[in-house]
Amino acid sequence: MKHSKPVRGALWTPTGALGSDRRPMVRAAAGVVLGLSVGWALALGGCSREEPGRSYFPLEAGHEWTYRERTEMESGTVDTRTLTMRTMGEDALSGVLDGTAWRRRSDDGLDYWLRSDDTGVYRVASKTDVQDQPQADPERRYVLKAPLQVGTQWTADSTAYLLRRNNEFPPEIRHSHPRIRMTYTLDALQQRVRTAAGDFDGCLRVTGQGTVRLFADPVVGWKDMPLTTTEWYCPGAGLVRLERREPAQSAFLTGGTLTLELTSWQ
Repeated sequence: MKHSKPVRGALWTPTGALGSDRRPMVRAAAGVVLGLSVGWALALGGCSREEPGRSYFPLEAGHEWTYRERTEMESGTVDTRTLTMRTMGEDALSGVLDGTAWRRRSDDGLDYWLRSDDTGVYRVASKTDVQDQPQADPERRYVLKAPLQVGTQWTADSTAYLLRRNNEFPPEIRHSHPRIRMTYTLDALQQRVRTAAGDFDGCLRVTGQGTVRLFADPVVGWKDMPLTTTEWYCPGAGLVRLERREPAQSAFLTGGTLTLELTSWQ
């Protein structure tokens, strides 16, 4: 089963790593989609102090992350692929936004531009492989928002990446519901995360939650379908793991889970 390209955002991201784009951003992001080495003091430009989130989501040119993406649908279909993200350095966004932003590029042709300041790390523009120029985000799409402490929350648009109608065309719910508001919470610090790329300590965990109201079947009728994203960001390495859950358990709908796991980085 082949999945079309998105969160993010905040990855992507974004947020989080999943954004409202065509493929899970690593919030960028996101999709955020949003849309990621150890111990560096990652200060922007000539700043002498570190900005919140920069060590957990590196932006400077020269970084590369490879993830194993696994999608498992309730129908039993399992799809596995590799996704690579790279940081490309600073770009001027003339005609789109004032100033510069840090560019990230995925190997399936998606580009994201991010900035950071005292409020955190956030996406400001994106571009798909069929667009002529970057499209400015209508608002900041945070990947990580300050203060980096348990309880910090922010909101961002996402979409349904996995939910599908069984007997309609196009089947993907994201076509009829391109923007779904989600609330992200930094809910844990100092996490230890085990991945194929190694074990990481001192990580942040961010959870995103939202719902989309859909007609489940003639018996249940309309139902709020939950969308949940869990992301782990680690010092120096950025996003190391993401889990997206969109259960349906419905006669008319099919849901599933998507997992991104870091396999290598530099």
